[in-house]
Amino acid sequence: MNAAGNTHRLATVLELRQYTLKPGQRETLIALFDREFVETQEATGMSVIGQFRDLHRPDMFVWLRGFQDMETRKDALAAFYGGPVWAKHSDAANATMIDSDDVLLLKPAWPNAGFDLSGLQRPRALEPGKPSSDSHLARIVEISIHHLRPGTEGGFAERFLAEAVPQIAAEGARLLGAFISEHAENTFPRLPVRADENAFIVAIGFDGEAARARYQAALAASPAWRAFRKAMEPSLAKRTQELLLSPTSRSLVGR
Repeated sequence: MNAAGNTHRLATVLELRQYTLKPGQRETLIALFDREFVETQEATGMSVIGQFRDLHRPDMFVWLRGFQDMETRKDALAAFYGGPVWAKHSDAANATMIDSDDVLLLKPAWPNAGFDLSGLQRPRALEPGKPSSDSHLARIVEISIHHLRPGTEGGFAERFLAEAVPQIAAEGARLLGAFISEHAENTFPRLPVRADENAFIVAIGFDGEAARARYQAALAASPAWRAFRKAMEPSLAKRTQELLLSPTSRSLVGR
């Protein structure tokens, strides 16, 4: 199905996955992924939320998938990775990769902070060998990963909602989702996650690089934003990581 609103439930568990690929292999993996691994994963009960090119790292593929809960995650992953599609295409996918273990397990930072996929339409998969039109997509998704000191996630999220979210909206950006680390036991240990991370993650959408530049300039000039950032510094364990991403043609997030 193409109508995301008919097939996707709001995910309470998410994976943010960053894959380091062999040089020149990103387009190979994207073509394979978007053709073979979207509907087939979703048929097991998960949601493929977004697939992206990292604009600053040419050999990085970033993607998001979601699950109703940890038990559903276990069953869905077992069904997919034990099924015929992965058996058929796993060698080709793995041949593009250097590392696929950079994975954060997440949950919405507050009620309704998850990705709203309702009403989004996913284009059909391209036939093998047909060129993608992804290069013409102007939209950008920025994912900021705030690495926090243990025990500070809840307070950081509350203050972000109260102080930062209104400023983000006022400057014309789209808050797509906000998440904190899910510390539940990994129910599918065959796929490791970075269980020791304490992270707050926010995804923001822009209608191109010019819109993002205007947004950044406005925040830099805002005393309220500078005060918020200064107040949050004691919660940070290390420097915030920012991913500047371009959605593939079949990504739901970033459309």
